[in-house]
Amino acid sequence: MAARVGLVTRLPLCPQGRARFLGSLCRHLSHSGAAVLRREEATAVCAELDLQETTKKKTFSEMQKERREQAQRSILISCPKKIPEKKLLKHLCQHGDITNHFFFESFGLHAVIEFSKKESIASLQDASFIPRGETEFPIPFKSRFFHLNLKNPSNQTSDVQCSNQSSPLNANIIKALCNAESVENQINTLMKILQLTEENIRLRYLTCSLIEDIAAAYFPSCTIKPFGSSVNTFGKLGCDLDMFLDLDDIGKNSTTKTEGSFLMEYQVKNVPSERWATQKILGVIGECLDNFGPGCVSVQKILNARCPLVRFSHQASGFQCDLTANNRIAMKSSELLYIYGSLDSRVRALAFSVRCWARQQSLTSSIPGSWLTNFSLTIMVIFFLQKRSPPVIPSLDSLKNLADVKDKCIIDNNDCTFVSNLDRIKPSENTETVDTLLCQFFEYFGNFPFNKNSINIRKGKEQNKPDSSPIYIQNPFEISLNISRNVNESQLERFVHLARESAWILQENKGQSSKTSTEPWGLAALLLPSVPNKSKAKKAGRGQTSEAVKKLLESIKAESTKDPRATRKKTTISTQS
Repeated sequence: MAARVGLVTRLPLCPQGRARFLGSLCRHLSHSGAAVLRREEATAVCAELDLQETTKKKTFSEMQKERREQAQRSILISCPKKIPEKKLLKHLCQHGDITNHFFFESFGLHAVIEFSKKESIASLQDASFIPRGETEFPIPFKSRFFHLNLKNPSNQTSDVQCSNQSSPLNANIIKALCNAESVENQINTLMKILQLTEENIRLRYLTCSLIEDIAAAYFPSCTIKPFGSSVNTFGKLGCDLDMFLDLDDIGKNSTTKTEGSFLMEYQVKNVPSERWATQKILGVIGECLDNFGPGCVSVQKILNARCPLVRFSHQASGFQCDLTANNRIAMKSSELLYIYGSLDSRVRALAFSVRCWARQQSLTSSIPGSWLTNFSLTIMVIFFLQKRSPPVIPSLDSLKNLADVKDKCIIDNNDCTFVSNLDRIKPSENTETVDTLLCQFFEYFGNFPFNKNSINIRKGKEQNKPDSSPIYIQNPFEISLNISRNVNESQLERFVHLARESAWILQENKGQSSKTSTEPWGLAALLLPSVPNKSKAKKAGRGQTSEAVKKLLESIKAESTKDPRATRKKTTISTQS
């Protein structure tokens, strides 16, 4: 039993989750029919949870630094299908100790290997060679992306297990949600299914590091960092990889020397504007990726956009990548969301549910247009949680007031200052469950006065709209910008209508579980193709169910018939942030 306790105590809980867990543990101990759990074991559980609460949380910069160092010690290998894992690791250990590794599928089998030291990679590169084809001539670029061949492939058997890197099918999501015990459990299950895995995060940082190796040929001190969903804790499996080329570090490393009689500077080429320089730099790097970058395909140089970028596919990792330069405000936005997502586990859980709901109801789209964006929806979730009584999370101005001198940040005359140390932020006293918050979110925005008020997370309260846009969500840092200015009246009306319908469905489904319902219920009901039709049919009596819903119901019932225990299975889902 002690082993089980050891597993449970490693689930990082928010204060509310910790209270619920300890309450459940005490009831378990006092229950006469329950398995006996030694008191000292329960004490150990409480002690470890208390230790977790006092452990210093990593800042965004610390997390980024640690991930980048992991990536710089890592390599990517294209492997044959029949690859003996133990033999491969033994072979690579000749060059140094391996601290981490995993396999995944993307246009073939690949492996990510992390060494304990960078020198091991240099040793491996010295032992590798550039192949020469019979009809094609190779570009002799020695990257950290290798290809492995087997000398005797017929004698080998594969024993590798691949890490999942793809987003799950909607039908599989709904089946998992239907087997949950409660709406709260559904919400946490959805987050666990959709969120980026540890392996996927490592692969994203490694991909950026591989592209940085190419850019460093021209700019040795540059860095390429991921931003957006890849790092802000709100990313889901399958999301694009946004990266930016940071050239500011070059200026930081070249401090002015005042000693002696001379001042030595680099001879450089000057251009009319920073935008012109950005376009030229990205253009050259785009050419390098297209001509010299292993695994980089479909390279597009979109240099006349408001924010110039290079778009390409990295086949080995399977990521669609957008590379920009000096996008510092976007990185600060990523850090802000990282802080909010780390403060309380309910923030991420609610955001994942709302964004998944919006995608299934076609309120968001990967194609540019008049739809709401995931960033807008995340800001709406944050604003809603700021408005609770007491607030679940603080306003941006409150985070600014907690900042110290090293947190001060001004970018292009925009104040981007806020506290970076999460331990300085007081935990929320709000004890509302995440299922209650989801229902209240839909009710709140289903009745929000979009015609006269704007959404402002800097203040944490509504403001008068400065223009006639259907919906106005103030950019947290560039405060004169509306991040939802693309949304038209009809899309806003659809959002409001679906929010009201969803609030009604959650209220109707209150108290249901996998034991009491044979149809999709709770959050699962919101992810069906036609939420409005479902609720209207219930209000009017027994209506016609769409063919898509019928097929899904039949599939779930068939699955339950094969394994009756599936609907009764109890799962404990972590609400880790």
